[in-house]
Amino acid sequence: MNPSAPVPFVYDPPSEPYLTVVHLDDKLLVVDKPSGLLSVPGKAAEHSDCLEYRAKVIHGQARIVHRLDMDTSGVMVLAMTSAAHRHLGLQFERRKTVKTYIAEVWGHPAAEEGEIDLPLICDWPNRPKQMVSPEHGRQALTRWKVLERRERTTRVRLFPHTGRSHQLRVHMLSLGHPIVGDRFYASGEALNASGRLALHAESLELHHPADGVRVLFESPCPF
Repeated sequence: MNPSAPVPFVYDPPSEPYLTVVHLDDKLLVVDKPSGLLSVPGKAAEHSDCLEYRAKVIHGQARIVHRLDMDTSGVMVLAMTSAAHRHLGLQFERRKTVKTYIAEVWGHPAAEEGEIDLPLICDWPNRPKQMVSPEHGRQALTRWKVLERRERTTRVRLFPHTGRSHQLRVHMLSLGHPIVGDRFYASGEALNASGRLALHAESLELHHPADGVRVLFESPCPF
């Protein structure tokens, strides 16, 4: 057996908590997704357990509006009506939502804050990995700010302006500071420094579909 071959992926979603509700009303269901749980079902039958399924078990009309990577934890909003689903979908499409993330990255960035403006595209032979492509990539913009410098890592707050797949993971890698525990983009000590991807969707601000008032939902960082 080739010792350098990648470890086969085995889906083992956390059983507890089954579903952590941050907020519920007749238009919105806001939940705190745990790391290791898919947002929507995978293609294989054994990948059917996911946030969408769990939400529907308890709140049958709940509908997914956006996604988080399986390995990312944090705030997700679901719609409780068709009208709310359309309303929320347009907000994400038109970038009317504001999201913040907390990440633990390997090493110490030279600056205290910055901006990463690098277009991204799927690394097709290695999908679902993404990569920077100035020629063919889609525009992607992330702002970041140092929160705490630790012995070998740095805690940062991330402010994505766009929502490309793996955007935060690839953008931090582009600085030379991969997110620790990232099985796609980290290696060696950076990979082994955490038992999970150290990326958490900390907050989500949007217009409530009932009256348009701005509302903010938050989830404490679990690492």
